[in-house]
Amino acid sequence: MIAETVCSAVSAAGLGIAAVTAYRKRFLSAARIAAYSLVPVGLVMTGVVGWAADTAFSPTAWAGFVVLGGAWLLFTGTRAVERRRGGGGTRKERKAARDSTRTDAVAPAASAPSLGPAKRPATRPAAAPRAQSGDDFSDIEAILKKHGI
Repeated sequence: MIAETVCSAVSAAGLGIAAVTAYRKRFLSAARIAAYSLVPVGLVMTGVVGWAADTAFSPTAWAGFVVLGGAWLLFTGTRAVERRRGGGGTRKERKAARDSTRTDAVAPAASAPSLGPAKRPATRPAAAPRAQSGDDFSDIEAILKKHGI
């Protein structure tokens, strides 16, 4: 009963603020405020507020939330331990699995990696000699003449 009264008061206050906002010629904001202020009344009319109030004051519901929280803690705790272990197995098994993944780049009968050796140029090619400043401007002049400038 109190929850329904509070929701009605909140909706009435919101609709009042929407009216003042509309009076100031801010119709889009007024419509948005009116929409938000009608939500509590809608929740009361559908019965959601009554259900939530019954749940909030029920010791059985709170015990259920505690059980759900404990289940969530167990689930996340076991996932964290599983990740730290790396999926299970003994230390030797994990080391063998780690070593086997490192040698996958080389084919069984090959003597070099499958991707081949990296090829690097020994030296950089020499930089092209700088053009004379007049040559640079002649190119620019040719472009400008081509466009009629």
